[in-house]
Amino acid sequence: MRPENQSSVSEFLLLGLPIQPGQQGVFYSLFLGMYLTTVLGNLVIILLIRLDSRLHTPMYFFLSHLAFSDISLSSVTVPKMLMNMQTWRQSISYIGCISQLYFFIFFAGLDNFLLAVMAYDRYVAICHPLHYTTIIWEGLCILLVAVSWILSSAHALLYTLLLVRLSFCADITITHFFCDLTVLLKLSCSDISLNKLVMFTEGEMLFFLPLGIVLGSYIRIGTVILRVPSTKRLFKAFSTCGSHLFVVSLYYGTIAAVYFFSSSWDSKDIIASVMYTVVTPMLNPFIYSLRNRDIKQALEMCVSRVNFFRQQTQNPPVAVRSTVRSVS
Repeated sequence: MRPENQSSVSEFLLLGLPIQPGQQGVFYSLFLGMYLTTVLGNLVIILLIRLDSRLHTPMYFFLSHLAFSDISLSSVTVPKMLMNMQTWRQSISYIGCISQLYFFIFFAGLDNFLLAVMAYDRYVAICHPLHYTTIIWEGLCILLVAVSWILSSAHALLYTLLLVRLSFCADITITHFFCDLTVLLKLSCSDISLNKLVMFTEGEMLFFLPLGIVLGSYIRIGTVILRVPSTKRLFKAFSTCGSHLFVVSLYYGTIAAVYFFSSSWDSKDIIASVMYTVVTPMLNPFIYSLRNRDIKQALEMCVSRVNFFRQQTQNPPVAVRSTVRSVS
């Protein structure tokens, strides 16, 4: 009997997280809170950068795009997972699954490129501070971000087009909480050698190229600092690069745990995927704001303005009307 192919597959089944039925409510509340924190935290970062003129610098321009990418990456997977946990429906349509896969790869790749761009920006700021404004100028910032968006879109489109040409067997159960490419390839009845070839060539190139830029930038920063070591320079470098370095370690460390050091998609791998798709986007606003004086000052100024306008609306000034006496 010929296995069921793509033409008759209208939906997939997402098994979701390995959670006991009695614990669904607790984990639903937990992930809902984490998702709302992700959205609100990153939105605050974007609004502060847009509203405060002191934050109109290349570093914060790149950070605003990273915050938007984090919101989008989390929104691709978490709402569907929450809906499945609430309604107990595990199905996702074929079109919905392919769309989720495309946007997941797109925003994950965009995160990758933006982290590399931000590492290069920190390298120029520390190693060439006198020429920073001439090297990192506005046109270059727009170009770097535009190239990141275009490459990420092309990367995601390539993987999606290679996937939709495949046929799928009768087993349509995805042992994950979102439509992950690796799991979908395992469900295919077709020859996936081309898909694997592209993953191990184009995929690794687009992964290791930004990673190489990040590592090269920080190696160069380290050599410049250690050449003439001083407490002041070390503190300046840490305050400038500490947040970005922590985010980079969290991002690439989680990717390595999921895609390079795992042999099967068990609960360990799903937990690592949760770290990558849910926890990391939630932590980024806190990492960049708690150790960033400019973000703190912008937030304090925004809060003070809100309080001022609130007081003005609650206690409106009394208009003093002057009477003009007519001299008869």
